[in-house]
Amino acid sequence: MSSEPMLQNQAATPPQGANAQWGGRFAQAPAEIMQRINASIGFDRKLWRQDINGSRAHAAMLAHVGIISAVDQSAIDAGLTAIATEIEAGTFPFDVALEDIHMNIEARLAERIGDAGRRLHTARSRNDQVATDFRLWVRDAIDGLTAQITDTMTAFATRAAEHAATVMPGFTHLQTAQPVTFGHHLLAYVEMFARDRTRLADCRARLNQCPLGSAALAGTSFPIDRTMTAQALGFDGATANSLDSVSDRDFALEFLAASAICAMHLSRFAEEIIIWCSAPYGFVRLSDAFTTGSSIMPQKRNPDAAELARAKTGRVTGALVALLTVMKGLPLAYAKDMQEDKEPVFEAAEALSLSLAATAGMVRDLIPNSARMREVAGSGFSTATDLADWLVRVLGLPFRTAHHVTGRLVACAEHRGVDLAGLSLKEMQDVEPGITADIFGVLTVDASVASRTSLGGTAPARVAEAARRWLEVLS
Repeated sequence: MSSEPMLQNQAATPPQGANAQWGGRFAQAPAEIMQRINASIGFDRKLWRQDINGSRAHAAMLAHVGIISAVDQSAIDAGLTAIATEIEAGTFPFDVALEDIHMNIEARLAERIGDAGRRLHTARSRNDQVATDFRLWVRDAIDGLTAQITDTMTAFATRAAEHAATVMPGFTHLQTAQPVTFGHHLLAYVEMFARDRTRLADCRARLNQCPLGSAALAGTSFPIDRTMTAQALGFDGATANSLDSVSDRDFALEFLAASAICAMHLSRFAEEIIIWCSAPYGFVRLSDAFTTGSSIMPQKRNPDAAELARAKTGRVTGALVALLTVMKGLPLAYAKDMQEDKEPVFEAAEALSLSLAATAGMVRDLIPNSARMREVAGSGFSTATDLADWLVRVLGLPFRTAHHVTGRLVACAEHRGVDLAGLSLKEMQDVEPGITADIFGVLTVDASVASRTSLGGTAPARVAEAARRWLEVLS
């Protein structure tokens, strides 16, 4: 008996413990620590829907071009349907020895349908398979987050319409600057989230090219139809370079960058909610639904939803930095380092989704304290700019001169312990003789906000107009 058949038999049946996917090359099982560091099934099982959809499209294409039979393709499709049912039911036997979701599904398919399942991997590699699955997952995440951003924008715009004329202090450096309206303040965030939506849309458009069929790195010698699989999976087309196809993670980085900016916007609003809810401010109140108490201080109402939304920004920003660090030194094409791409993306998407939901909930829940906001809006000589503008508009003073005159009047009022409207006409005329009694008409917070009618300004009419426009767009 020759040795050749024996070697073939040995190759066909890997030694016990060896990885069945490449047991013909490796005669021993991996070390336990190697298995632990190498396996990704603990997190990449999230890709199972995308993996099954990609395999269905690949099998249909293989049958269409005659690489596999229609009978095999039908068996593969039925087997994948059964596997999807198992995963959804929680009965799928995930095996860490099979490393990842791709091999777990493929091995289970072979168990169910035999050789037809083993033909599925023809003309593809795990490299282009995971690149395709990951793009599909990120695309789905973008669609879900875009819907959430739209809902959050709607919450802000709705409350802005309700409070188009509710006066509040506008701040720079956290110092009272000029009166604005609460609606105007909320609409600032609508503009921010609108940019977040467009960033995600741009990311989606750029990622929507299909890597499947690029194989390991060089393409394949089989007569495949990459356009067919791209169309079946909802891509705009197939990627143009097989090396780039399997090594590109720009789409994930761009997704994380857009997510990090959005999370930063949420964190800025969360910070304002926390400040506004504090006793020294008292601008808004959140209900029991979005606050927590203290284990020792019974009077406390802590804005923990806002604090956690603020904190989760660290997870999203950290995910971006983590993946940039993974990718920065990698040569073409695929390296196992890239297995570290998924956890940051999964975690960031989850954190951003939760923060968006919490923010939309808080916006709908909060109750503004209009009287308190109006009180603070008039403090700190907030109408000083209105006085200076009047001096320019009515007396024709150069603005720098008007600024100087106003500064002297502020100093006088501060010395007397009154606001600008508390100065007498004579006291004002001692500084600038041309001032008339009409000046007192511009020194109220209502007159101040009403005068800011420039495009994008805080005048209630402008705010109401902008809120209506956004609600129409968002609907």
